[in-house]
Amino acid sequence: MNKPVSFAPLRKPIQTIVLLLLLSAIAAAQDIAAQADQYLNDLVKKNQFSGAAFIAKGGKVILSKGYGMANYELDVPNTPQTKFRLGSITKQFTAMAIMQLQEKGLLNVDDPITKYFPDYKAAEKVTIQHLLTHTGGIHNFTSDPEYQQMMRVNSPPDKTFAVFKDKPLDFEPGSKWNYSNSGYILLGMIVEKVSGKSYEAYLKENIFQPLNMVNTGYDHTDALLKNRAAGYEIKMGAITNTDFLDMSIPFSAGSLYSTVEDLYLWDRALYTEKLVKKATLEKIFTPVKNNYGYGWGIDEQNGHKRIGHGGGINGFVTQINRYVNDDVCVIVLNNLLPARVGKIASDLGLMALGEKLEVVKERKEIKLDPKIYDTYVGVYQFKEGFNMTVTREGDRLYVQATGQGKAELFPESEKDFFVKVVDAQFSFGKNDKGEVTELVLYQGGQRLLALKVK
Repeated sequence: MNKPVSFAPLRKPIQTIVLLLLLSAIAAAQDIAAQADQYLNDLVKKNQFSGAAFIAKGGKVILSKGYGMANYELDVPNTPQTKFRLGSITKQFTAMAIMQLQEKGLLNVDDPITKYFPDYKAAEKVTIQHLLTHTGGIHNFTSDPEYQQMMRVNSPPDKTFAVFKDKPLDFEPGSKWNYSNSGYILLGMIVEKVSGKSYEAYLKENIFQPLNMVNTGYDHTDALLKNRAAGYEIKMGAITNTDFLDMSIPFSAGSLYSTVEDLYLWDRALYTEKLVKKATLEKIFTPVKNNYGYGWGIDEQNGHKRIGHGGGINGFVTQINRYVNDDVCVIVLNNLLPARVGKIASDLGLMALGEKLEVVKERKEIKLDPKIYDTYVGVYQFKEGFNMTVTREGDRLYVQATGQGKAELFPESEKDFFVKVVDAQFSFGKNDKGEVTELVLYQGGQRLLALKVK
């Protein structure tokens, strides 16, 4: 009888190979963590970052760490458990609530919003989907000059709605894309009308509690919140407290707080059907216009599909990027302005993906006679469906995109400027009479032209 063949001798080599692969993966993760840590610490030294950063790959946490201060006055450092205001990252949770209600048969994204706001005559052609995708033409109230005075006053959703309710649409619904916080305020109001619960209670019961996101919620201005980060800005070279904002105003467009660790629970859930069905998730992550789906931007970075969104609110800039085909998640929450958080998150993503970092030209500011700035003041309109408003305050020039906060412009030449909060440059153009007639924006490899309309 033939002796049975034994495979025992193969076990040790196989075990050795598995162990070597495991050790190699651990070493790679450690290299990424070390590279990211040095990168972020260098930014902290330059006062260009203060917050928390998180990187995970393949379901394994590579980096979860705080940098800088949650409270500069009390010397309280940031940690992975620090709670930051999210700004517009809030919108993806609002979109999820809407889609949950659709799955329950309580609404449909094709519903005209006049079904819920019958007196809103200007918006009779606007649907819920238009609101989700910023294609409804709803006037964005945070772009108005009056918003700076409004920020300090309590404004429940109905009161905020009244600010833009009687204004005409900016364009025919579905024809363009224009970021609108107003539209997301309306979505939160729809959540409340349909569910019979407050926006805050609905999210807590249907998203945060099911995912054990115990460190995420609606940030009330007057409530005591353990581990809350304060928001700061650098003005005239000194760190200062940011301008006060009553958190009733951002509502479902930007009033949530969270931690990097809680947002990772959110990322993990979006690969499952814990909250909605797979088909619904596919709808959420399908771009409609301008690479925008339902509360998310969808694009590619170095050939890697990226689903992400940023947020900006007084004293805070945030970003979550999900490289879904690589199972990489990057979360950056920052509480010191200016900070190029979008660039930081993109760079951390490249590190996690094993790609080379993009080299950015070092910009040098020059001195100009502030009188020149008066010729640049005005409103510039892009064909892509958004505006840039340029204003002068004292000896400084500022630019504000539709739906975004103001950023200071720093001159490189008499006509060329850059901002420090993101990697973007601006160039003003004149006609034959010497009048400023256009503005060119250079960002992300794109050249976008805007004509001066005011």
